[in-house]
Amino acid sequence: MKWYADRPVRLTRQLIADLLAAGWVALWIWVATTVHDWVLRLRAPGDGLVNAGGDIRDVFTNAANKARDVPLVGDDLAGALGNGTKAGETLTSAGHAQIGVVEDSAFWLAAALVVVPVLFLLVTWLPVRLRYALRAGSTARLRDKPDLLALRALTGLSARELARFAGDPAVAWRTGDTEVIDELARRQLAALGVRA
Repeated sequence: MKWYADRPVRLTRQLIADLLAAGWVALWIWVATTVHDWVLRLRAPGDGLVNAGGDIRDVFTNAANKARDVPLVGDDLAGALGNGTKAGETLTSAGHAQIGVVEDSAFWLAAALVVVPVLFLLVTWLPVRLRYALRAGSTARLRDKPDLLALRALTGLSARELARFAGDPAVAWRTGDTEVIDELARRQLAALGVRA
């Protein structure tokens, strides 16, 4: 495989396309992390519930512990205050559940914001680059076989390119005209940006 052309113009275009692809990925990673951080701000109410629930639980737990010391009704009073402790724990659990939902949403939204654009890039840009790398690599290996390159040029160059020859390049190839064969081979290599 040959990832980059030898000729400066095509090489520059390929480098720019690759830099744009890398920039595309970096942009969507930045967008995803920014959105992730914004969504995580929505966990503030859940944090508030956890803190409030913890405070309520602690207050009622302390009150229940002190109520046990009251003669005659201490155990009953401590039991009644224990319900307040359960209410605090319920608020804490609700807060943790809300935080979990927000964190999961932030993660999956960020993942989607990276995966979808990267998949789009892999479906559009990567096949073009792979096709070029395979074609250029196989063509570069034929540098020392001008007859094959000339035949490839006859089947691959545009009609406009072939019409620029003084005579019929196919006839010249069949008769072994080395000048035309070398020119066809050079044009085939040049079409892929590969040096002769």
